[in-house]
Amino acid sequence: MIEVRVNIDVAAPPDVVFPYWAEWSNNPDWQTGMQSCEWTSEPPLRISSTYDQKASFLGRPIVSSFEVVEYEPGTKLRIRTTKSTLPLDITRHCRPGPDGGTSLEVIIRGEPSGITRLFNPLTKRMVERNVRADYQRLKARFDA
Repeated sequence: MIEVRVNIDVAAPPDVVFPYWAEWSNNPDWQTGMQSCEWTSEPPLRISSTYDQKASFLGRPIVSSFEVVEYEPGTKLRIRTTKSTLPLDITRHCRPGPDGGTSLEVIIRGEPSGITRLFNPLTKRMVERNVRADYQRLKARFDA
């Protein structure tokens, strides 16, 4: 089992950050390796909403279907894979931060399979490094 937690503060207020952060189609704009994210259910975002995503990690394709399992508008979003080459459970928290900005926290839990399972400690470090870099890109979008 891999668990990665990242916390970051951004300059924009939560009512600006959360809608962007919760819109799947924005993920390729700030997440490395993300190729596409498409709704498979009708908006608006709610519990049981679904989307498909195509990404790559370590040069390997990761094709996933996600479902929203928890949703508190403007503050919390939890998604879980329903089908994937890398099962994930991702929780995103959004809170008022310093100076009118936003504090973001993401918790990513995953269960590598196959050969990557043998390299869990290394895989965890690589995932954490990539997620931190992604969140720096997200921060840059709002701090500009």
